Amino acid sequence: MGQRAYDRLYRFLHELGERGASISEADTLLRMTLRATRDFMKAGHGCAVVIDRPGAEPAVEFNVPANAAWDGIDLRAFVHGAYPAVSPDVIGASVRRFGGSWGAFVLRRPGGFAPGEGRVLARITGRVSEAFGLLDQRRVEDVRQRLDRKVMEQLRPRDLFYQVLHGLRTLTRYDHSSALLLCDADGQGFELAAEQLACRKGKSRRIGAHIALDDAVRALLRVGRVCGFDHVEGAWRGWTPGAPEALARWLDFERRRDGESDLPPTGALLCAPIVTRLGTIGLLRLAALRPGAFGRYEADILGQFTPHASVAIQYLQRTEALESQMVAAEKKHALATIARGVSHDINNALGAVLPLVQQLRCEAEARQVDARALAVDLAQIEQSVQTSRRIFAGMLSLGRGGSRAVGAGNLRRAIDGALAILGDSLKRRGIALDIDLPADLPSVQVGQADLSQLFLNLATNARDAMPAGGRLSIRASPASEAVEIELRDNGSGIDPKLIERIGEPFFTTKPDGHGLGLSICRSIIWEARGRMTIDSPPGAGTRVRLTLPVLARDAQPRAAKAPT
Repeated sequence: MGQRAYDRLYRFLHELGERGASISEADTLLRMTLRATRDFMKAGHGCAVVIDRPGAEPAVEFNVPANAAWDGIDLRAFVHGAYPAVSPDVIGASVRRFGGSWGAFVLRRPGGFAPGEGRVLARITGRVSEAFGLLDQRRVEDVRQRLDRKVMEQLRPRDLFYQVLHGLRTLTRYDHSSALLLCDADGQGFELAAEQLACRKGKSRRIGAHIALDDAVRALLRVGRVCGFDHVEGAWRGWTPGAPEALARWLDFERRRDGESDLPPTGALLCAPIVTRLGTIGLLRLAALRPGAFGRYEADILGQFTPHASVAIQYLQRTEALESQMVAAEKKHALATIARGVSHDINNALGAVLPLVQQLRCEAEARQVDARALAVDLAQIEQSVQTSRRIFAGMLSLGRGGSRAVGAGNLRRAIDGALAILGDSLKRRGIALDIDLPADLPSVQVGQADLSQLFLNLATNARDAMPAGGRLSIRASPASEAVEIELRDNGSGIDPKLIERIGEPFFTTKPDGHGLGLSICRSIIWEARGRMTIDSPPGAGTRVRLTLPVLARDAQPRAAKAPT
């Protein structure tokens, strides 16, 4: 190659690198570099051959012109850096990406190519490989920055888990599944906290499943390194240093279930223990359908994302601890508030009982008991005692419920319990009730104690918004895999400037409020993966709409009945 030809090639490579640095889409970069290469080499035809997924056959991704034919040419050989026997009018060179053979540029020129032009094309595709390496590194940085922003935005922890898995999906192209597992409290196993099924494009039904550990696997996880495996000839084989087969067999959930799983078997696995100074707290697992799908590139990517998973897990643990403390504080405050609110009603009930009992004792001692009057007095005593029992029963039900575990929540029971506590104070303020609850409402995926807390908080807010009386209506109706509930009052409404802040912890518009009620409501609903919206125009009352997911049909209580 003469000096002029060398200078021309150098300028072209420099321009190609500069143009490639401004492109953020792989398809655009491939088209641009192929067209520029064809023009520089003065070729009539050109194509970009790509392996679009691990284990697939190379295929023509772009053709210039579109009707160019490449029959009879061993495109696979070009992709893997070989030089097959072809006619003198065809040359090709490989493009590397993801740490291995990924594609190739193949050119055809009528009249043939001169000796040495194949090496020139190899220099060009080498620069194209560098451009793709820079593009992929920017993608990694973009995903990591996006996850950092999600952490700063205080995204729900479990949503953050799926952001991590989705980021790994875009960068590693796994085609089976990915999962994040959390170490349980006693260190005896892992809980499946998040799972993304790429092979089925559907939701995982195994979230929350417990996967037991044995001593051998527990010792392996303490090493804290990324391990890669391929399933070859009926057995797992590790291809990273110190990757034991026992760990791969433990990670192979699908094959270990002996055909019970509806997912296809895995052909390749990657795992990365998430280790802090306190030990292993979690595990990231990637699975592909074909052996050889993962390599050093994917292992490095997975290793880069374990710190983000660690942040997500620790954020979850802090958030759940804070929410538990907030729930406990809210319930203590709620019980104190309720005690103050109902003390007047209980005092009235007991105050009516005391003189009647004293009168009956005097009549009994004087042997002047009138049977008809006695029946009337006993009925009044019974009514007062029933009022007191109803109030205390509601307070005890609320006080016992400390668990945030998702369970079978009965909506009618929760609403009736809240109204039993607040019933007398609602009557005293002249607030009428309009309750419309179908008898066949299914159970929802919220623990009964949390459900009672939810409606007690919302009904209390409605009561406090109507100090001069009004109407509180509560309606519910089943929807697709959910129950929709609406609570509406005709109170004072909320200032539009404050509506965005009412769910913040410790923000309140009440003189004696503590600002935890609605934040706890939102927490309960988020944990159940439900929704809550609040419309409250000033002077027009407030409407709270809830959507709560129902239990699976086979998990519905068989003998659930509405209380009478």
